[in-house]
Amino acid sequence: MNLMKGINYVTDDKNRKVAVQIDLKKHGDLWEDFYDNLIAELRKGEEKIPLEDVIRDLKKDGKLDESI
Repeated sequence: MNLMKGINYVTDDKNRKVAVQIDLKKHGDLWEDFYDNLIAELRKGEEKIPLEDVIRDLKKDGKLDESI
């Protein structure tokens, strides 16, 4: 039984849920939130770069206006 319209489970030959199909017209915002959280989780262990360093490097490379 599917309680949420636009959400479908893909099952294997033993009827175990292995994937989900999401109707993006109905649940696009939900998918974006899920995806953003997944990316944040994957990047949790990455080296952090201070914002000031990013701005400095972008200016140096001509990718950001010097007045900012």
